[in-house]
Amino acid sequence: MDHQVEAFLEMLAAERGAARNTLHAYRADLEDFAAHARARGVPPAEARAELVQGYLRALSDAGLSARTAARRLSALRQFFRFLVREGARTDDPTVLAESPKLPASLPKALSEAEVEALLEGAARLPLKRGPLAVALVELLYSSGLRVSELTALHAGALRADAPLVAVLGKGGKERLVPISLRAREAALAARGEPRKPSRWLFPSRAAEGHITRQAVGAVLKDAALAAGLDPARVSPHVLRHSFATHLLSRGADLRSLQILLGHADIATTQIYTKVLDERLRRVVEEHHPLAGGATA
Repeated sequence: MDHQVEAFLEMLAAERGAARNTLHAYRADLEDFAAHARARGVPPAEARAELVQGYLRALSDAGLSARTAARRLSALRQFFRFLVREGARTDDPTVLAESPKLPASLPKALSEAEVEALLEGAARLPLKRGPLAVALVELLYSSGLRVSELTALHAGALRADAPLVAVLGKGGKERLVPISLRAREAALAARGEPRKPSRWLFPSRAAEGHITRQAVGAVLKDAALAAGLDPARVSPHVLRHSFATHLLSRGADLRSLQILLGHADIATTQIYTKVLDERLRRVVEEHHPLAGGATA
């Protein structure tokens, strides 16, 4: 198997530009599987589906996380597909292997105070970047828009007589989103009078004609730095999470939140209840007199 692994790693480096650390991780994962196979008297490259399934069970029994097991299965999938493509074997033993279910990751929301600080930092940015940063933070945080929905807003979207704005979400599904007066005013102030007519609320020289996702992210990072926040914690997605988390913590119901976020399945929205549960648990632990096991 060693020469086949080397050939596989060379392919990753040459065709996919895999970094050294990535190649090292693939090698380690494949060597771990190889040791499992050899211990059972099977040449690793000749492994069958039963051996792959047994390997995954062994990982679980050893207490490895679902994320680690999923990563190792991904490495095996790619390796065996490579062998099939190269004619080294005729079948892929990982086809029927089920990926371990990963635990839902909790959204990393900013606190309400951090959002206010972010707005203040945005306002301190120089020249036109300040009003633009304020507008982007206001729109993302007050509406829960996806960044792709924000960048594609049309110039006439924020009319005073239309408190609800139609946005095109995932899968081409349209929904109505309320935009606060404060966010509207900030967006219109940032746009000003464009040098030439544009169909977009935030026009730019980019090929799309409107501000890009990357540009929005860069502006938010600048605002975070100006606010004294870690820029790694601030992104359009984080502001969307913050919008949802803060609404739920202030009493919004899941069904309304699902509509506002444009989630096709309410199960996606329910992840925010875990954020709220965690916060409530911390409140009890920090403030209840008996939470730490103390006696009064």
